[in-house]
Amino acid sequence: MLKPVIQEEATGCGIASVANVLGKTYSEMKAVANAMGIYAEDKSLWSDTQYVRKMLSSAGVETSPDEIPFESWSGLPDLALLSIKHHQEGGKNFWHWVVFKRLKGKEFVLDSASYLPSNIRTDFDEMQPKWFIEVMNA
Repeated sequence: MLKPVIQEEATGCGIASVANVLGKTYSEMKAVANAMGIYAEDKSLWSDTQYVRKMLSSAGVETSPDEIPFESWSGLPDLALLSIKHHQEGGKNFWHWVVFKRLKGKEFVLDSASYLPSNIRTDFDEMQPKWFIEVMNA
């Protein structure tokens, strides 16, 4: 059974999303991130893609070099980091990180937000991704 990682800090979605990709717990991934100088309290974690890329790369996981505009759920690769809940603060873009997975023909999103009734989401119409990062060889 798939057990999604729940973020333990209000701003820990990037760390939790990488943990979901790598099969680690939140505390394990947070320790790795902190050792790399990446902290959930840093707003850059959800306004800049380099941090999630750096955490995945350190585990030997490749990502697409650029953010790819979202066009359709069926157009997504089997594994991707998605940016949803886009908003601006002081002219800077921010978002919430989630993980899209396709396993045995079934599509779902692992959303680490602690307030959700279920962290395995299939309510695709409710999420409005702006772009995604393909995750390879994870």
